[in-house]
Amino acid sequence: MDLLLSLPIVSYFAGPMLTSWSGSMNLLFFYMTWMTLVLSHSPLKIELVGTLAARIVFWLVPSLFFLLFDTLVPSLAESIKFFGSSSLPRRDAASLLRQVLLAVFNLALSTAVQAGISVGAGTLLRRPLFKTSTALPLPWQIAKHILTLYVAREVLTYYTHRYILHSRRGGRVARLHAAYAHARKSAAPYALMLYTDHPVALLLSRTLPVYLPAAFVQPHLLTYFLFTILTTLEETLSMSGYSVVPGIIMGGIARRSATHYASGGRGNFGAWGLLDWASGTSVGKDVIEDIHDEAEKHQLKERGQKAASDTGNLVQDGIDGLKKGRKSRKKSADY
Repeated sequence: MDLLLSLPIVSYFAGPMLTSWSGSMNLLFFYMTWMTLVLSHSPLKIELVGTLAARIVFWLVPSLFFLLFDTLVPSLAESIKFFGSSSLPRRDAASLLRQVLLAVFNLALSTAVQAGISVGAGTLLRRPLFKTSTALPLPWQIAKHILTLYVAREVLTYYTHRYILHSRRGGRVARLHAAYAHARKSAAPYALMLYTDHPVALLLSRTLPVYLPAAFVQPHLLTYFLFTILTTLEETLSMSGYSVVPGIIMGGIARRSATHYASGGRGNFGAWGLLDWASGTSVGKDVIEDIHDEAEKHQLKERGQKAASDTGNLVQDGIDGLKKGRKSRKKSADY
């Protein structure tokens, strides 16, 4: 618990809410917390606790909140769900409890597999897998590594889904994935389902596409934490099944995820949809159509704002004209 509370990412984001320090003081506090953490705990412990904390904060807690919302206020939830009421979770306490337990088990399993890979790689390399120094990574290094990790994750996610989890050559693993992840027909997922797949399928589709690229690139541990937070938050929102997820990117990802599940896994195998568009495996609107639609929305918004501005100017000109006319008539009457 002490290690969790001392994670610098937690303190860095909580700092502005709890104090009135300036940005430079927050950065100094962040650095000192990170330095203390590195000097007082092993790199493996920091990695595992930090990764687990990110998934609890950005997936488990929000998914349980969404689950409560969907089950306690179904009439409101179905109005913002893709495919309506069919996408709501079953209001069966025993079934939901089994899903929660499976999700927690899979989260623990994912963390254990990550620990095994880290220990094995660290033994071979004779050093920690991720750079765990007191020096903070430079912004351009963070950007470069995050971009590389996202590209690698998209490739692994797409080809794992298409050729293993949704292919005859996937054999038993594909059948287990269909039984666990795609048991519901013509329905969007809900966020808890992110970790309710069969354990083997989950490791192939969720854990390894995020962790293996990081193990290969070996970025700074803070960069890996940031990547884990971003991907976990993205997956939580995309698996929520809500049609009100904002943004051109996240809104499209959420819709494609919903269509992937509702179609029984016929397409939309990638996380971002780029490889689906390039390979012709998109179901429904693809990522290019999303960009086009969003551009049209912005154009219509700009046109509407311009029309409103022009109308306002015309009204103001008319008011000014009336005022001038009244003043001129008053002057004439005086003379």
